[in-house]
Amino acid sequence: MKRLVVGRGSVFADLLIIGEAPGEQEDLEGKPYVGKSGKLLNELLIKVGIDFNEDVYFCNVIKCRPPNNRKPTSKEINIHKPWLLQQIKLVDPKLIVLTGSTAMKTILEVKDPVSNLRGQWIKKNGREIMVIFHPSYLLRFPSREINKPYHLTLKDLENVSGKLNAL
Repeated sequence: MKRLVVGRGSVFADLLIIGEAPGEQEDLEGKPYVGKSGKLLNELLIKVGIDFNEDVYFCNVIKCRPPNNRKPTSKEINIHKPWLLQQIKLVDPKLIVLTGSTAMKTILEVKDPVSNLRGQWIKKNGREIMVIFHPSYLLRFPSREINKPYHLTLKDLENVSGKLNAL
């Protein structure tokens, strides 16, 4: 762990994308979603017409890289959660996309698997929230066939793009 990784993108964005924790590249650059997962997410956002520099603010539940890139512990999540909730308040997005189970469980306070909630709009605290597969999951299961994670995520992000454009 080298540095704090707070966020990147427009702090005036209507769309906030929340991930799990910084990886190696994020730790080195001090910005979320700049490694392989981030590059894939940027490609998906471009495909659906979302400008990741202007339309999105990216952050993570955990603000520093867990040792050995492991999943954050519940203690770490509880330490960082107030900071994340304050970030949400400050950016004040209309839409939030949660990538993967750590972000989903932290914000929605549910135990469900991502596959049960992904692709649906959930209203919480006056915001519209959508859960998608984490881009790292798409890298592990790269098939682009219909109804596989990549295709489903692209459809979910098309839905997000439509709602963003309608604001």
